[in-house]
Amino acid sequence: MSDKPRITGIGGIFFKSEEPDRTKEWYQKNLGLNTDQWGTNFEWYQGANPSQKGFTQWSPASQGSSHIPSNQEYMINYRVAHLEELVAQLKKNGVTILDEIENFDYGKFVHILDGDGQKVELWEPNDLEYEKLVEGRSL
Repeated sequence: MSDKPRITGIGGIFFKSEEPDRTKEWYQKNLGLNTDQWGTNFEWYQGANPSQKGFTQWSPASQGSSHIPSNQEYMINYRVAHLEELVAQLKKNGVTILDEIENFDYGKFVHILDGDGQKVELWEPNDLEYEKLVEGRSL
């Protein structure tokens, strides 16, 4: 894998729903998603290292969710490599950084505005820790 700070894939899709719990139930009943309070995860194996898992989060949120701005119906979370270096480059490029990098056991996050003014979430995952979180959820 390249050492260049960059997007490596889709980390999650977050979208607004009038009734998120009903939406999760519908997807569970009709399309077989194994949902929990956040939504569900799609587990896959990384192409560059087929023994290493990766995850993509699917998560409906209430219309009033502060995670997704009121002028957006959805937000994309991009998996990235080298988040600190990427944020430094984005600042040099004049990109609006909405918050400070947050660190969790399962990865680092920051929010930016893309070229269309849409809030985007950048995530440098720690997939080993994220897998523990996913396995610990009551599904």
